[in-house]
Amino acid sequence: MKILVVGNGGREHALAWTLLRSSNVERVFCAPGNGGTATLKNCQNLAVAVDDFQGIASAVKANDISLVVVGPEVPLAMGITDYLQQQQIPVFGPTQAGARLESSKSWAKELMQSENIPTAQAHTFTDAAAAREYVERQGAPIVIKVDGLAAGKGVIVAATVSEAIAAIDGLFAQNFTQLVIEEFLAGEEVSVLALTDGKTIRPLIPAQDHKRIGEKDTGKNTGGMGAYAPLPLVDDSLQQRIQQEILQPILKALNKRGIDYRGVIYAGLMITPQGNPKVIEFNCRFGDPETQVVLPLLATPLEKLLFACVEQRLAAQPPITWNDKASVCVVIASGGYPDSYQKGYEISGLKTNSESGVTIFHAGTKLQGDRLITDGGRVLGVTALGNNHSEAISLAYGTVATIQFEAMYYRRDIGHRLKL
Repeated sequence: MKILVVGNGGREHALAWTLLRSSNVERVFCAPGNGGTATLKNCQNLAVAVDDFQGIASAVKANDISLVVVGPEVPLAMGITDYLQQQQIPVFGPTQAGARLESSKSWAKELMQSENIPTAQAHTFTDAAAAREYVERQGAPIVIKVDGLAAGKGVIVAATVSEAIAAIDGLFAQNFTQLVIEEFLAGEEVSVLALTDGKTIRPLIPAQDHKRIGEKDTGKNTGGMGAYAPLPLVDDSLQQRIQQEILQPILKALNKRGIDYRGVIYAGLMITPQGNPKVIEFNCRFGDPETQVVLPLLATPLEKLLFACVEQRLAAQPPITWNDKASVCVVIASGGYPDSYQKGYEISGLKTNSESGVTIFHAGTKLQGDRLITDGGRVLGVTALGNNHSEAISLAYGTVATIQFEAMYYRRDIGHRLKL
């Protein structure tokens, strides 16, 4: 079969790479893809933008593609699934109504409250003065969030009231019209990517992302600077609580609103010091960089799970199986990210040796002739598998040390919360 992956980041490279591990998948197309997918065996980039729904539908018909897998949140929020379904094209990803789970944090909060899903207390504001007054009453630390999509960078954790007020003023000045202000939750962050066909929901193994740009989790939030899986923190008992208190209730809430949700529900959780899971946010797609550590551990063919979701037969599938390894991803970014940065630097020293357990997933790269150059904020994700987390971390950083481009930056403490 042939599958089309929509998107051009590290997540999409990981999806294409994972799909091609199956003997059932003959070819993967990426729209538009990146420098990594351009050089992946049996993978072909298409010069089609993620928001060119007509172009994507035409490519499906021209290439006899069996399934479209949507990576990023933007086309989902724009209604790509609705459009392709109208063309009778099988697509993995929620409809525009379901994508509101990510595209509107205030709507998602109301959804959680309707089913008593544990989450941070929050209020929504469309007026800067009212938001400032609220923060002054509540105090700090406090969390300021853009209500809509912001490429993983619309969250500011303010340690002081003055920081919070500066964040409010800055975000409104950027023409964001609605903010959600939440209580600060302390604890350990956990990402759970769950597959659903609208009736049944099954979690993949949990991962932990490192969202802050600086080491020891300091500085601005990013789209993610690295991740690891599995998590010793999430034992069978906690996993069961997440399923019963969060995943099943959010699917129930969607069903009550008549939303047929087939795709990924990404639950970004905080495990409090008391051991209780609370929702920080929901996303409507595979996480990035969590996908780059979770999928390399997957033993069940990915396309079987995706088709089971699209065709609403997930309940009939056997249990999802996993390799008995540890996985770590270190993201290499452009200097200046998540603020302004330069593109177009040549990347050298790349090597991928699957025998050593290391795979380099491309994010912000493109081929320029025979040269690979930087083309984004997050450039590469170096993923390593080991017999344990220590081995995987050592393998990942050993490979990172061989890569060079102008002003490259990466955190040196991915996995620092592990008790190694």
